[in-house]
Amino acid sequence: MAKEILINVESQEKRAAIVNAGRLEEFYIERPQDKTIVNNIYKGKIEAALPSIGAAFVDIGLPKNGFLYLSEIEYSFEPLETQEPIPKEIKKGQEVLVQVVKESFGTKGPRLSCHIGLAGRYLVLMPQENQIGVSRRIEDDEERRRLRGAFSEFRLPKDVGFIVRTAASGRSKQELQRDAHFLLKLWKRLEKIMQDKKAPSLVYEEYDLTLRVIRDSFTEDVSKLIVDSKAEYYRIQRFMSTFLSYLRNRVELYRGDDLFEDKDIEKQINKIFESKIYLKSKGYIIIEPTEGLVVIDVNSGGFRKKLGQEEMAFKVNCEAAVEAARQLILRDLGGIIVIDFIDMEKDSHRREVLNILKKALSNDRAKYDILGISQFGLVEMTRERIHRTVQALSYEACPYCQGRGKVKSPVTMSIYALRELRRFLKGKSLKQVSITLNPAVIDELLKDKENLSFIERKFKIKLNFISVPSLHIEDIRIL
Repeated sequence: MAKEILINVESQEKRAAIVNAGRLEEFYIERPQDKTIVNNIYKGKIEAALPSIGAAFVDIGLPKNGFLYLSEIEYSFEPLETQEPIPKEIKKGQEVLVQVVKESFGTKGPRLSCHIGLAGRYLVLMPQENQIGVSRRIEDDEERRRLRGAFSEFRLPKDVGFIVRTAASGRSKQELQRDAHFLLKLWKRLEKIMQDKKAPSLVYEEYDLTLRVIRDSFTEDVSKLIVDSKAEYYRIQRFMSTFLSYLRNRVELYRGDDLFEDKDIEKQINKIFESKIYLKSKGYIIIEPTEGLVVIDVNSGGFRKKLGQEEMAFKVNCEAAVEAARQLILRDLGGIIVIDFIDMEKDSHRREVLNILKKALSNDRAKYDILGISQFGLVEMTRERIHRTVQALSYEACPYCQGRGKVKSPVTMSIYALRELRRFLKGKSLKQVSITLNPAVIDELLKDKENLSFIERKFKIKLNFISVPSLHIEDIRIL
């Protein structure tokens, strides 16, 4: 099976899945109320400049002010003819052009930058730079030279720069030039909007999920893009006719009942939210994300081949390295990441596992940095976190366990119930009392009949236990 992009459109949600040979590689969701603001450009107003932390808080018209490093303000857009030059001293009320580079997380507002970039199909326009850069993922030296040479033949303004994206590899000069001219026209239009709008205001809004996936992921190795909405299909066709007309015949309208179910993707999506992922060797990895740290633990599990400890560890670790990289991309996990591989004695094995991990991450669009692998099998790395994860969009903290991920055991609750019962009866004169509990808790209580009899004699009361299967195990009702 070839590589496909699947797009599912519902009234309250869009989902996009990138599938290679039937296996889910990337998955994204977008809802109207949670639409990303990353890459949006705003004309903002500085609310506070704090030299002590080297940052400013910028009002961009959203509930939370954005965070901007003071050192970046010097890269703000060149003032137009009608504007005064930006002063070196940063003051409250000063206007500045900014782009969102990271979503809001928790109590933190969006991270802002004055390095403006407008992404096209093959290029990124950097209107305040004057250099040409080529994506590091284009590794062929001859192709890099060809792409750089192409720009020397274009008639482009000298005061702007471009970054050549990975998708530009193998594209003709005409295609690159067409993309460059489109981005330059877009920037001219944004300059006009900047003049007309007052801060804080939105200057440029990034594409929605569907068009972003097409722009960034619909490459020549994708055999089909299948969408299950007729309206979205026609919108995609209009977009493709402008930017990617040579790929229009690969777009299909799905006419069945359930696109993701028919493609056997729904089950794979559900597994994104599981903490334990099994490997073919019957080993497994456990993923535990926290606010700023992700821990991935590798276990041999049910591995039963007749190999020595070292060979077993090496085989499971090799498989785990590939799966760990896939899960990081699929779940879009970021921050500090620690992977605890099974201990290996041989340096050659440790190096090989690290190389496998790096190769598996080579297609990751997020920036990452791997420090290496220790003699204990620990890999420390960082990965750029830009958007809210799929899990953060899909789940909220459990109202019962308050995000702990665990609930108290029936034994613990039976002890707690007796303690609460004594507190309730203290100072009261009652003939009977009813205690409503989960059946599992009652079963544990009834094992301690001697203690229950003692309480009845001490408080001269009759205890009635009411079993409610639907009651949460941590709930106690005493009446």
